[in-house]
Amino acid sequence: MEDLQLLRYSRQIMLPQIDIEGQQRLLNAKVLIIGAGGLGSPVSMYLAAAGVGNITLYDNDVVDLSNLQRQIAHHTSDIGVDKVISSYQTLKNLNPEINISAIKQHLAGEALENAVRLHDVVVDCSDNFSTRFAINKACVNFCTPLVSGAAIRFEGQVAVFTPGQAESPCYNCLYQYSDDEATNCAANGVIAPITGIVGSIQALEAIKLLVQKGETLRGRLLLIDGLTMEFKTIKLKKNPHCPSCGK
Repeated sequence: MEDLQLLRYSRQIMLPQIDIEGQQRLLNAKVLIIGAGGLGSPVSMYLAAAGVGNITLYDNDVVDLSNLQRQIAHHTSDIGVDKVISSYQTLKNLNPEINISAIKQHLAGEALENAVRLHDVVVDCSDNFSTRFAINKACVNFCTPLVSGAAIRFEGQVAVFTPGQAESPCYNCLYQYSDDEATNCAANGVIAPITGIVGSIQALEAIKLLVQKGETLRGRLLLIDGLTMEFKTIKLKKNPHCPSCGK
């Protein structure tokens, strides 16, 4: 690690749970972020700032005026620009020394399988159920840790799934497959800071997975109520008959 890197990440390196070894793990890590919107913005920005050395970002949308209320990686001057391009510029301004692959594409099928296979951790920042189930299935297939998040209205939730580990549930254990997209932000609205809270927690969980420290949300669902500021966790059990990870 070079002197400027030691200075850039000094506040993390001071932490005994991180130290030089943990920071080097982050620099060597490969994280796949799917979605560059309300959740993908804080996730990608915090992981880039923390020194995750290789970030791959997928999104197939362009920046719209209505996005700017919560999607903090984008700016007014980016309206009409691909979200991956806007995000790339923001992340490079934050940390020019990391590797960023920003790809305008709806990640699905074989491309999704290949992308998951090549990364250490996947962070699901998508906003529709069909994509979430496809991401989960690919992570199960390759035993890749998955950090899942969602935000709507004043509510948020985060969970970590580590397929391949004993008794670890997957996203499909928690939710039965559905292609109902009526419960998204466009149809229901969302308060801006809740996406920041959820995205920040997702970034923290990804870092903990990469440095292998602390207790993640594996086997737990964190529920956040922004109106009452109540945080609750629900224990999750592996479904032996799960169509994605069951026997």
